[in-house]
Amino acid sequence: TLTGVRKMTKRDVFLTKEQMMNLLMFLPIWDGKMPQPAIQKPIPLWTGKQLFTLIIPGNVNLIKTHATHPDDEDDGPYKWISPGDTKVMVEHGELIMGILCKKTLGTSEGSLLHICFTELGHEVAGQFYGNIQTVVNNWLMYEGHSIGIGDTIADPQTYLEIQKTIKKAKEDVIEVIQKAHNMELDPTPGNTLRQTFENQVNRILNDARDKTGGSAKKSLTEYNNLKAMVVAGSKGSNINISQVIACVGQQNVEGKRIPFGFRKRTLPHFIKDDYGPESRGFVENSYLAGLTPSEFYFHAMGGREGLIDTAVKTAETGYIQRRLIKAMESVMVHYDGTVRNSVGQLIQLRYGEDGLSAENVEHQSLPTIKLSNRTFESRFKFDPTNERYLRKLFNEEVMREIIGSGDVISAVEKEWATLTSDRATMREIFPAGDSNVVLPCNLKRMIWNVQKIFHIDKRAPVDLNPIKVIEGVENLLKKCVIVKGEDALSMQANNNATLLFRCMVRSTLCTRKVAEEFRLSTEAFEWLIGEIETRFQQAQASPGEMVGALAAQSLGEPATQMTLNTFHFAGVSSKNVTLGVPRLKEIINISKKPKAPSLTVFLNGAAARDAEKAKNVLCRLEHTTLRKVTANTAIYYDPDPQNTVIGEDQEFVNVYYEMPDFDPTRISPWLLRIELDRKRMTDKKLTMEQIAEKINAGFGDDLNCIFN
Repeated sequence: TLTGVRKMTKRDVFLTKEQMMNLLMFLPIWDGKMPQPAIQKPIPLWTGKQLFTLIIPGNVNLIKTHATHPDDEDDGPYKWISPGDTKVMVEHGELIMGILCKKTLGTSEGSLLHICFTELGHEVAGQFYGNIQTVVNNWLMYEGHSIGIGDTIADPQTYLEIQKTIKKAKEDVIEVIQKAHNMELDPTPGNTLRQTFENQVNRILNDARDKTGGSAKKSLTEYNNLKAMVVAGSKGSNINISQVIACVGQQNVEGKRIPFGFRKRTLPHFIKDDYGPESRGFVENSYLAGLTPSEFYFHAMGGREGLIDTAVKTAETGYIQRRLIKAMESVMVHYDGTVRNSVGQLIQLRYGEDGLSAENVEHQSLPTIKLSNRTFESRFKFDPTNERYLRKLFNEEVMREIIGSGDVISAVEKEWATLTSDRATMREIFPAGDSNVVLPCNLKRMIWNVQKIFHIDKRAPVDLNPIKVIEGVENLLKKCVIVKGEDALSMQANNNATLLFRCMVRSTLCTRKVAEEFRLSTEAFEWLIGEIETRFQQAQASPGEMVGALAAQSLGEPATQMTLNTFHFAGVSSKNVTLGVPRLKEIINISKKPKAPSLTVFLNGAAARDAEKAKNVLCRLEHTTLRKVTANTAIYYDPDPQNTVIGEDQEFVNVYYEMPDFDPTRISPWLLRIELDRKRMTDKKLTMEQIAEKINAGFGDDLNCIFN
């Protein structure tokens, strides 16, 4: 259906009267009237968008974008006229423009189905779903959509480009191998030489795959059936296209390239110690061209790991989910609004601390946070003394009321003070200025709905007195209560729970905005206020809601989607954190010994800006073992240390034996010689004395430590 609806809502889709009639027979909610055809002569033709408009039930308003919408279009000169038809607009249940795809019809927040559900209820939304399927699939019978080998073949030019990219990648890898052989490769911080080498090779090969995939995707036309499905969002992704047409890419086992399974090689078909791309599982052919036997074998190795992973994962996540459910199964919202478990222990005073249920809230932006003082004033401050300005907005009756009474001026002043203090509060709560919050009642859309229901003419003067707006909003917010009660604690709790909501309503429905921007009539405004109140009441979590089981499922469901071991950290070694299911398991088990404990330290003062000083702090914090600074160790039989078997040590041993502080006869003939790595020692800011001292402290009389 997604593929169909994307094809159906394109600009060049037309239906004859006969087709239109046939398709409308599949639409149960059709009222029996044919709309005006978009084209009258030579024959009447209807567009696909017109057909979709007939499926949309009731008053629905939305603006979304198509998957291929360019980002720079939203503020450019083409804001309202989208050349690629990529801006989707539905106004008053009518599809005005835009191609529909997964973004508009999918499961995302604010999609057509979400809005339909919120505004029109579950029954209408369910029917809507079914109607889209029936009508669009029957339209697709006219149009047709089939996929074949032809869709996977690019033009010769593209193939040359792809081969060039892969050849270049192979040369780059050979160059890196040469560098590594000649010891010219500097290890990146925290990595060994081998890790650095692997990371670089991995990066080169992955870039090659992505680049070839990019050129493959560019070569496909609008009419390509594979691309049609990807753009519509029904199935497939860019990586599928690139693997079929360009190159399958590097195969991985446990997040590394294919390991040596025989002696120093992956398969007997390669020479030993070959670190090149082919021998370590880089598949340069596409699925279309077909894989060579060794490529096929490596591909099977990578694929097998995925299968085993999936099998292990289901058991793990299933057990995690079961434990979560058993832990929270009795938690529910009670009649007093508190969240308690089966023995009546209090878990939250209000569900989620704001008493709202998650089905009825949406992301909304607080308009005043980000604005500068000047912009804030120019957009939100209402000036009731400026007569010329008022004449533009209001009709005679309201004008007389405003000019005739002093109440308006004081009320507006008071409102402006509230707005300013709200803005200050908001900026304290969100110091970074992120104005995106989750609140009930999508005001933007509700105002849009009101304008459509009451057929607001944005050019006519308004009959709504500013005082009515201020009073209406004030009374509305008095009614929106989460914690009832007149005592100080209840009042404070209620203030905390409704703070953001109140700020949003006040800043969106301030006198200036209502009069100048929304142009609401008295009747429309009263209806809006009532609607907000109703919606707010409906958004509260109902008593009896089993929020414990809901929470457990909301954790368990994404856990089943997680891949077991996420190995997609090519590169940075400091990022070797535990991820995915193993990490979730650690958190839920509250395990005492996490696999990769790490510490993020924020420095103050001089150390924060000076790398050397920061390094000093690091050396003082970090736990260093002897193993970390050792270059190599050896055990010697050395019965007479005075003339030792190790020539280079003779000098400093003699110095030591001239003044022995122990009994030379007790000494063992065996010698453990540890050579330390100078670079690592300086890195950790250690001296030989410190290490010798530690060894002596640890072993006491059991050994003698001499150092050079």
